[in-house]
Amino acid sequence: MHTVSGGEVAGILVAVFWAILVSFLAVALARLAQTLKATTKLVADVTDQAVPLLADASTAVRSAQTQIERVDAIASDVQEVTSNASALSTTVASTFGGPLVKVAAFGYGVRRAISGRKDADVPAKTPRRTVIVGRAVSRGRGKKD
Repeated sequence: MHTVSGGEVAGILVAVFWAILVSFLAVALARLAQTLKATTKLVADVTDQAVPLLADASTAVRSAQTQIERVDAIASDVQEVTSNASALSTTVASTFGGPLVKVAAFGYGVRRAISGRKDADVPAKTPRRTVIVGRAVSRGRGKKD
């Protein structure tokens, strides 16, 4: 029989340790390779989906810009119409305002003159009074009696 020396036993232990270590490293590397493969597939899928989304987003931004330009044009047209309406209103007021005030004043004067003749024949009415907590108050002037 052959006897095994201490150095040979130590060599066998180191060889077994290295074999176990290499096995663990091989398993870890295999799992790392699977993870990298899955990550690569995930990145490829995201890229495949992101490119159309970016194209759609670009189209939406261009459409929004077009709509903003249209709204801006409409707003400037509305502002122009508003300024034109204001100018027209000022022109109409200055052109017809003075004569209309004069006609209205004349009509008021004629009505006053006509009603003054009728009131001379009819006796004056007594003003209405309202009673508030035991005292009479004239409606026209608000004076106490």
